Amino acid sequence: MKKIIVFLFVLTIIYISKSEEEIIIPTNSIRYRIIANSDSTKDQMLKMNIKEKLDEEILPILSDSNSIEDSRLLIKDNLDNIKNIVSKYTDDFDVNYGKNYFPKKTYKGINYDAGNYESLVITLGSGLGKNWWCVLYPPLCLIDENTNDVEYTTLVKEILKK
Repeated sequence: MKKIIVFLFVLTIIYISKSEEEIIIPTNSIRYRIIANSDSTKDQMLKMNIKEKLDEEILPILSDSNSIEDSRLLIKDNLDNIKNIVSKYTDDFDVNYGKNYFPKKTYKGINYDAGNYESLVITLGSGLGKNWWCVLYPPLCLIDENTNDVEYTTLVKEILKK
């Protein structure tokens, strides 16, 4: 009888830990994506340079947002600022805030379905290169990309509870 109880306890722990790893981006979120012109080293570096500059200028503004409505207003109020930042790096780009297509993605063991999502998308040149993406609301862009899956999903879970 004790073996059965221990076995069921272990199964319960495994089930709970597996379910924590399957936390996904909430439907009420704002995604953020920068698509490179191509996969060339030059275009990928350009994408990352723009990302770093936008991180410095835009993410601090959004980090104080307490709701998706606040985030929407802050993004709309800063679209010209975003365009000005990107224009310092290239003249060939498009900035779109609204419903944008995202392909299926697996990140840190979590599957994200393809679909049209509320998002800020910056397309550089022809937009045929690899992209960088995160979530502006809730502010998942602030997560250290070097964390492991358990830390990532735990932080996501804490943010979603707020």
